[in-house]
Amino acid sequence: MDLDTSEEDEDFRARLRTWLAAVLPGLPPPPHPADWPGRRAYDTAWQRTLYDAGYGDPPWATSPTRRLVFLEETELAGAPYVGANFVGLLHAGPTVAAEGTPGQRERWLEPILRGEEVWCQGFSEPDAGSDLASLRTRAVRDGDRYLVTGQKIWTSHAEVADWCELLVRTDPKAPRHRGLTWLAMPMDAPGVTVRPLRTLTGTAEFAELFLDEVPVPVANRVGEENDGWRVTMVTLSYERGTAFAGEVVACRRVLGELAREARRSGRWDDPVLRRRLGRLGAEFRALWRLVRWNVSEAEATGSAPGTGGSVFKLRYSHARQELYDAAAEVLGPDALDLDRRWTHDRLSSLSYTIAAGTSQIQRGIVAERVLGLPKGR
Repeated sequence: MDLDTSEEDEDFRARLRTWLAAVLPGLPPPPHPADWPGRRAYDTAWQRTLYDAGYGDPPWATSPTRRLVFLEETELAGAPYVGANFVGLLHAGPTVAAEGTPGQRERWLEPILRGEEVWCQGFSEPDAGSDLASLRTRAVRDGDRYLVTGQKIWTSHAEVADWCELLVRTDPKAPRHRGLTWLAMPMDAPGVTVRPLRTLTGTAEFAELFLDEVPVPVANRVGEENDGWRVTMVTLSYERGTAFAGEVVACRRVLGELAREARRSGRWDDPVLRRRLGRLGAEFRALWRLVRWNVSEAEATGSAPGTGGSVFKLRYSHARQELYDAAAEVLGPDALDLDRRWTHDRLSSLSYTIAAGTSQIQRGIVAERVLGLPKGR
């Protein structure tokens, strides 16, 4: 795969870098991490700024090298990340682009890109997390609509979302992987109850969803009825393969900040710490190359990212945790200060071996689909 940037990509980089230098100083300060309505307003305003300036190219349509240049430059400049827009931009949007009808793409994709509509993800349930195919939320066909009843948990950004990418069971008699359907559910539909969940970091970016005969038009079904597992694998392949790309650049930036902090505090004289930070630097450089390979492979094959996404997600989750363990070593007692970004990010990093598919699930995928080992019982 050709991972090199073109002359046009480098010209784009120069223009983007100049634009960021002019725009970022004028941005208001970000809201408090626990203020999700404020964060939604902040994140969607930034997305609209990108769109109006011609930098809102959809992740699912722009060239992979151009997208990676965009992520590199925005992260290195300290620009806002997708934030509350992440499900729409990185999960639902690519899925609709790949699997939706022309009408669905027209209805949902532009509002995502303009920052007008926020999506959340309704996949996991109290008894269906890693074993997602065991979900019980039911959708019963009633004319030109489905009536959805059940419960979802760990629903990202539900309290500020307009739409939910929802996985439901439409045929309880079918084998569990074959009776599922992917729906786009409006969050203001009658019968939807959102109960925020407070996490270890003190914020409520997740919620429980309680669904009581929620009407969802059949026109909001992405893919065929009972083909939702295949459509969901498209969603998850983007989630594991490309959704964390910008975070790799952010981790490299954090690593540089840690090295500067270690020099300032005198910890840089510790050869063990220097070796640890150096190894992490090599790790994140390798992960960035893997991101580039995965994205280029997806473009060459015309499909969603494949098993390379699981390889990446598995290693990135643990590397991020190791990064913030190293941060705690550098910061010492200050790492316990809950008002500091370092502490918040370290606590958040603990979830990465669970979010977007547990490390155990990723190991199973790699074992079966890459190494050809027999399927575990």
